[in-house]
Amino acid sequence: MSAATRDNISARRERLLGDAPGAFAVARFVRVTPQKARRVANLVRGANVEDALATLRFAPQAVAENFYKLVESAVANAETTEGLDRSDLVVTQVMVDEGPTMKRWRPRAKGAANRILKRTSHLTVVVQPSDSVTTTKGGNR
Repeated sequence: MSAATRDNISARRERLLGDAPGAFAVARFVRVTPQKARRVANLVRGANVEDALATLRFAPQAVAENFYKLVESAVANAETTEGLDRSDLVVTQVMVDEGPTMKRWRPRAKGAANRILKRTSHLTVVVQPSDSVTTTKGGNR
């Protein structure tokens, strides 16, 4: 089923892809800071899917595992819902948005307390066929 024959297009799909073929995957409330996640996101943005997966498999950062699963999920979505071929898919957009921050307290000397901020991220990966890609470096928030 292509994007043009869809009856109901979600607002998120409309914002990310419009009428173009492709698929996306979203992971929300991932327990990693957005700053650390953006370092890994910049590694795979614009890369072929197979190259991106190879890069993520051997990246030393912990969030690389989350991005690996996300790229695999986006590819599976593209294959099942859009009928696209895995070999010509490209990671066109990788977005890292800030999620809610959990506030925690750490006891300190003399009855004081320090605030600990446990940050979360929302990760989004969009894959599209290489022939329909208009590569922009957008989505690097």
